[in-house]
Amino acid sequence: MTITRVACLAALAAVAAVAWPQPCSAADAPGAMPMSGHDAKAQAVADGQGNLHVPSDYRTTYEFLGTWAVAAKPGPGSKEIHNVYASPGTIAAFHKDGHFPDGTVLVKEVYETATAPMATGTVSHADKLKGWFVMVRAGANSHPGNPLWGDGWGWSWFDAGNAMKTTSTAYKKDCIGCHEPAQATDWIYTPGYPPLK
Repeated sequence: MTITRVACLAALAAVAAVAWPQPCSAADAPGAMPMSGHDAKAQAVADGQGNLHVPSDYRTTYEFLGTWAVAAKPGPGSKEIHNVYASPGTIAAFHKDGHFPDGTVLVKEVYETATAPMATGTVSHADKLKGWFVMVRAGANSHPGNPLWGDGWGWSWFDAGNAMKTTSTAYKKDCIGCHEPAQATDWIYTPGYPPLK
């Protein structure tokens, strides 16, 4: 095998490591149920009180929206990789009017990275799962007594060790600050997701 071919294979492996979804942690949530909304295949991720959990089969049934690489400071490469998935039917529904319909579920996997030199240069890839951020699109006044719901969404972060119990306490304190610049696009950074364009 030539050196050029080895270099090309190494480059492809590096790209796949960043872009291809990694296996889920054993902490995936079991026992999801059907929910009403824009697609009957979407899983219920909220109980009657609005407590969220990570849907167990988002890797096999959800649509992949894209990946974010969070730059390391200082140093080369990325410090985190974020893979984002949407419940079935989200992309087609978004194309109709540029908005996420009620029932949309978004799951963001957050990984620590490993960075090393490869034939194509310094490359970062997803390594250790840190946790998930889950959002559920809902109309006004959904779960008014639950501080994790508001501004049209349910919001929750889950550490990798427990996909069933959030560590978030209130969306206004723990979540909305990072989404303020995306308020005009349903609080979601839609330009970063090629399938929505």
